[in-house]
Amino acid sequence: MTRSVTIGLVRNIGIMAHIDAGKTTTTERILYYTGVLHRMGEVHEGTAFTDYMEQEKERGITITSAAVTCAWKGYTINIIDTPGHVDFTAEVQRSLRVLDGSIALFCAVAGVEPQSETVWHQANQYRVPRIAFVNKMDRIGANFPRVLEMMRSRLGARPVAVQLPLGAEDTFKGIIDLLERKAIIFDDEHGEHFQECDVPEEMLAAVEQARQELVEILAEQDDALLERYLSGDEITADELRSGLRSATLGLRITPVFCGSSFKNKGVQQLLDAVVAYLPSPTDVGQTRGHSVKDEEELMVRQPLDSEPFAALAFKIITDPFVGRLTFIRIYSGVLKAGEQIYNVTNDKKERAGKILRMSANKREELEAAFAGDIVAIPSMRFTRTGDTLCDPKSPILLESIRFSDPVINQAVEAKTLADQDKLTESLHRLSEEDPTFRFHTDAESGQLIISGVGELHLEIIVDRLKREFNVPVKVGKPQVAYRETITTNARAEGKFIRSNAGKNQFGQVTIELRPNDPGKGLEFKNELAPETLPELYVKSAEKGAIEALKVGPISGYPMIDIMAVLVDSAYNEEDATETAYAVASSIAAKDACRMASPVIMEPVFLVEVVTPEEYVGEVIADLSSRSGMVQGIAQRDILQVVTALVPLSQLFGYVTQLRSLTQGRGSYTMQFHGYEQAQRRY
Repeated sequence: MTRSVTIGLVRNIGIMAHIDAGKTTTTERILYYTGVLHRMGEVHEGTAFTDYMEQEKERGITITSAAVTCAWKGYTINIIDTPGHVDFTAEVQRSLRVLDGSIALFCAVAGVEPQSETVWHQANQYRVPRIAFVNKMDRIGANFPRVLEMMRSRLGARPVAVQLPLGAEDTFKGIIDLLERKAIIFDDEHGEHFQECDVPEEMLAAVEQARQELVEILAEQDDALLERYLSGDEITADELRSGLRSATLGLRITPVFCGSSFKNKGVQQLLDAVVAYLPSPTDVGQTRGHSVKDEEELMVRQPLDSEPFAALAFKIITDPFVGRLTFIRIYSGVLKAGEQIYNVTNDKKERAGKILRMSANKREELEAAFAGDIVAIPSMRFTRTGDTLCDPKSPILLESIRFSDPVINQAVEAKTLADQDKLTESLHRLSEEDPTFRFHTDAESGQLIISGVGELHLEIIVDRLKREFNVPVKVGKPQVAYRETITTNARAEGKFIRSNAGKNQFGQVTIELRPNDPGKGLEFKNELAPETLPELYVKSAEKGAIEALKVGPISGYPMIDIMAVLVDSAYNEEDATETAYAVASSIAAKDACRMASPVIMEPVFLVEVVTPEEYVGEVIADLSSRSGMVQGIAQRDILQVVTALVPLSQLFGYVTQLRSLTQGRGSYTMQFHGYEQAQRRY
C-alpha cells in the first residue's frame, strides 16, 4: 500500500483573516481551479461549498473550520478555511496547531483588521510560516502599499512584496510578477486564462524599485546572495525563489501577493506561491512529544511512513450522515482502515473502522492514510480534541491544544419536560465538538448554565440546539452567586432544654464567630478543656454551627470565611443528647451571626484586557465605571495588557462593550479571583 504523492509534495495550509476579508471566497476559487468544484459558489448567495451549516449560509460568515483536499500541479494541498469572527477563535487555534503553513488574507481597503491581529499572534505562537494575500484590489479605496505599512506597524511583521497590482479599484486588471518582471493580465470572466506580457512603460520605475527592495531584503538573509549582490551580479528569478522559500520557512519574512478572489484574479498565482514557499511536513521536521510514563523524557517522531504511527485529534464534528467524526493530523507512520489504535491521553483502545478524506461535507473513503495527511475517522468513542493517537506498541504523548476559558454565561431550559434529557445529551455532544463551550447545572439555583467565549458563540449554540438537535430552549441570564460573611467578632449562647414523652433533652453552648482568612470557608474550633464536654457532643456542636452558617442572615446566601469557636458549655450527663447540643449550637451561631456585622460578598474576577495602546485610556475608564480596580499595565509585543479586579455582576455584556471601545481590536480573559464586599448592587 503506497501513497499517491510523496510527502514532500504535501501542503497542509490554513486560510486565516478577519471576518469578511474573503477567506471563503478565496477557498471557493482554489477548489474551482484545482478541479474539486465545477461551479464557483458565493458566500453572499449562501452557496459557498465550505460554508455548509445553515447558520453560516444565513449570516454569510464561517463558523466551523472546514477541511478540503485538492491537487495542484502534482501537489496535494489540504486546506482549512477558518472562521474570522473573534467568537470562533478556538477554531483557528486548533487548526494552526496541526497546520504546517498559512495564507494570511488582508482586505486591500481595510488592511490589517482586529481579528487579523489575533490570528497573526496565534500563528506566531505556533511558529507557522505564512504568505500574505492582499484581496479585493478591485474595491474602491484599495491601497496595496498601505496594507504593507499596516503589516509592519500593527503586526510587527516584515512583509516583502513579490507582486505589484496592475491598476487599482475599477481599473484593476492584473498583477506584476517582480521576480520575472512580467505583467499578468486576466482576460476572461473566470480568470482561468491569462496572458503574460511586458511591464507597462509607466510602471517600469516602480517595478525596478520594488524588485530592488526585494533583492536587498533577501540578500540580508543569505550570505551567498549578499556576496553576489555586492559584486553587482544579476540575481535570477530562481535564486530569488530559493531565498524567499528559505526566509519564509525561517519566519524571517512574509511574501505578499495580491489579487481579487471575487473577480477571479490572482488565485492561480497564489496556489503557485503555496507550493513554492510554504513548507511540506518534511520541512517542518520532527514532532516532539514525551514518554507516557515520564513527562521529563522527551521523544520525537520524524515525518516518515516508516516511523511508528502518531497523530493528534484536533477537531470533532457531528455529521448528519456519518455521525461523530474525528479529524486527525498524522505526524508519522501509516494508518490502515480497520486497524486498532491507542488513545494515550485517555488510555483507551480505538478502532479506525473507516478513513475518510473530507472535502467540506463531502466524503471519500481511503484504504490507508500516511504521514502528513489530514483525515477524518468516524465513530471514535473515547477521543476528544487534543488527544494523542498512536501505535499501541510505541506510545508517545504529543503536546495538546490549549484553549481559552469561556467568559460569558447564559441560563437555558428546555421548553418542555420531555425535552429535558434530550437537552443535556445535545449539550454534551456540542461540548465534545467545541472545547470552548461548556455547560453545568448551578447547584444553588438549579439552572442549566451554558458558557462560551462571546454572545454570538452562545447564540449559534442555541440556534444549533433548535435546528440540528430539534431541542428548542428558553434563554435567560444566570444569577450571580453572592455570598455572605461577618466583619467583626461576636459571641452568643444557645440553650436547648426540652422534655418529650418523659425523656429530657439538654444542651447548652456558647459560640464565638470570628472572620476567617479569605478562601478558608467555614471552619470550627474547640477551645474547651477536654473534661468540660465529651467529644461526642463537641462533634454535635460543630455539626449544628456549620449547618446554621450555610444560610446568611441578610438575604439567605451561603456564608463563607468564618471561624466558629466553641468557647463555653454546660453539661448534664443524665439529660445530654447529641440533638440538643446540635440545636443549641445552631441557635448560638445564628444569634452571633446577626451581631457580627454581616455583609454580602460578590465574586470578583481578575480581568486581563489586551488592547492596542491608543485604546488604553478608554479601557481603563470603562473598567473603573464597572467598579473595577486596575492592578497594572504591561507591554506585550506591540500591544498593552491591562489587568483589573472587576465584580462579575458588572461583566455581563462586557465583551460587546470592549469590542465597541477598541473597534474590535481588544480581547480579554477572566478568571475567578475571590469574593469581596458587594457595593450595594444586590
